[in-house]
Amino acid sequence: MSNTPEDPEILPEPANLRFLRRLVTVLTAVMIAGLVAIVSLIVIRFTAATTAPAPLPAEITLPSGAKANAFTQGGDWYAVVTEDDQILIFDRKSHALRQTIAITPAD
Repeated sequence: MSNTPEDPEILPEPANLRFLRRLVTVLTAVMIAGLVAIVSLIVIRFTAATTAPAPLPAEITLPSGAKANAFTQGGDWYAVVTEDDQILIFDRKSHALRQTIAITPAD
C-alpha cells in the first residue's frame, strides 16, 4: 500500500511552495533588470563623445630669467611654476600668458 495518490495533479500546491516560486521569479526578473541597467549605463558612459583638449605646444616660452620648476595642466590651460616662486598660467589654444601669480612663502 502506498501513500502517494494516483494522479499528482489532484493535490493542491502548498502555500509556502507557491510563495517561494513567485519570490524566485520576481527576484530573477529584478536581477535581470538590474543587470541590463548596469550594462546600459556602462555602455552610455564609455561611448559618450568626449572632446580632447587642445594639444600642448612642443616648447613653452617663459619670460626672460624664469626657470621652470613644475608643470601642471587643466582643461583649457597649463601652468608652469618657476624657481622665483611664480605660477605662470598659459592659455592652451593660443599659448598666450593668461595670468601670473606670485607665491608668498608661509611664515
